[in-house]
Amino acid sequence: MPRQHRSRERRYSEHAGRPGRRENPDRSREQAAPAQDCSIFGITCESQYLAQWRQPRPGSCSTRLSHGYPVPDPRCTPGGIDASVSEETIRNPAWRTKCLRNCQSSEAEKHVTYKWYGIVKPRENSGESQVCELDHLVPLELGGADGLGNIWPECGPAGVSLDGRYFKLKDRVENYLADEVKAGRIPLAEAQQGIAADWTRYLPEANRYCAAGGRC
Repeated sequence: MPRQHRSRERRYSEHAGRPGRRENPDRSREQAAPAQDCSIFGITCESQYLAQWRQPRPGSCSTRLSHGYPVPDPRCTPGGIDASVSEETIRNPAWRTKCLRNCQSSEAEKHVTYKWYGIVKPRENSGESQVCELDHLVPLELGGADGLGNIWPECGPAGVSLDGRYFKLKDRVENYLADEVKAGRIPLAEAQQGIAADWTRYLPEANRYCAAGGRC
């Protein structure tokens, strides 16, 4: 698993104008936690990608379908982790995703991924009108990296309510896997690699978990 280290914002400073996991709802208002809140976890904020990664050219990436749902281009978004986040970290009640959010790439920098995938950033993208989310492929709650090789624009489908959008369905998978890791039923590394390879494979289990009262 090759390591790709990034200085927090320097490497991508030339790409100003990119979003994060959410813009208005892409969670842009949730900033990285103050150091004193997260220092107990020893977070390094470095990306270890799950495959060799080079920054893509605009328009060179495309999503594909798996089980009828979009997954990112593995050349452009292989997924990545912050190896300083352990299972013990995730089980700690004090753990919050804000300890990783925007710690390596800013909200503005993340917007470049729209260009990589040839997607026009929606003008209205908040509340019930949200159609895209700039998604951490390996989610932050599972120790996902904040580097750009772990970010992709997850958009659509049209004509459905907000809770039926693809990024909301993936949220179910993220919550399901995080709870499985916390309960010791799935190793953290297995969950990280599995969701990076194909998040849709877990959707049936996540839907059952949601229907049974789990976090949706």
